[in-house]
Amino acid sequence: MRMKTSAVVGSALVLVATLNSPADEKPARHFKLKALAPEFWKLIDRNAALSRMATGFGFTEGPVWDAAGFLYVSDEEQNKIYRVYPDGRKETLVELGDPDGNTFDAQGRLLDCASVLRAIIRVSRDGKYEVLADRYEGKRFNSPNDVVIGPDRAIYFTDPTLDLVKGEKQEIPFQGVYRLDEKGNVRLLASDMSQPNGLAFSPDSKRLYVDDSEQKNIRVFDFAGGSVSNERVFGDENESGGVPDGMRVDTAGNLFVVGPKGIWVWDARGHHLGTIVVPEQPANLAWGGNDRRTLYITAEKSVYTIRCKTMGVAVARLQSGAN
Repeated sequence: MRMKTSAVVGSALVLVATLNSPADEKPARHFKLKALAPEFWKLIDRNAALSRMATGFGFTEGPVWDAAGFLYVSDEEQNKIYRVYPDGRKETLVELGDPDGNTFDAQGRLLDCASVLRAIIRVSRDGKYEVLADRYEGKRFNSPNDVVIGPDRAIYFTDPTLDLVKGEKQEIPFQGVYRLDEKGNVRLLASDMSQPNGLAFSPDSKRLYVDDSEQKNIRVFDFAGGSVSNERVFGDENESGGVPDGMRVDTAGNLFVVGPKGIWVWDARGHHLGTIVVPEQPANLAWGGNDRRTLYITAEKSVYTIRCKTMGVAVARLQSGAN
């Protein structure tokens, strides 16, 4: 999801973000590990450092790690999906209007929420794409935002109006959460959220988490057989400086959720353990590296990394060389 921000620069040592708009009096933001409970330090080392992997983007979103050794990153302003390498090198995979959240399908193929197309698309490794779904009951989606693969290998995605193309009509009168199966059938799972955004499954596949950027909270559903039930509020992120956006879980069931000023870390019971304060406001995040202990954070014009003690849940990915 694109968020209006000022341009920022970071120092090499302390990663201080300096807002350069004279009309914006917000203080500079520093990287900090802000623990609210001792359990936070079981997940992240007290001496963990935040590194800037790459910068010079328009607005970063949709990170997903490829086992070949690079990160896919959407740029919503430069209208491209990049391959970004650990040394900061960038390669354009495809030029596409306002790409957003990404993941891999069960065959290891890249999926993207294409806001301008108002569709879920699949992108080949040579940059060609095909539309998998762009309608529900004959009406065009709003602007698909984030996407994950479920334990049943189906595609689950959110469809807020956050990136609805200016001048285009909203055809579906709500902002939904959907399931897309391998035959192209689209099923509505939830329609009562204001602006559904990031989503993730618990490690045991019994819960589906979805955050609502407008309500500034995280919802949780019971999940079974491709359906959801028993919706309730899991946690609130109702502070200034950002909104709930992308989310990921670790193998112990802890949630790492974009929130005000950085990445909020929650345990599986809904306790806010602490926050990774990031110099630029994040939009999304992904686990990666050979051991899935590196957290990749897309934040405004940059991509940051931080090593963790905990291990992230793997994205559905069978092999690096899938087409």
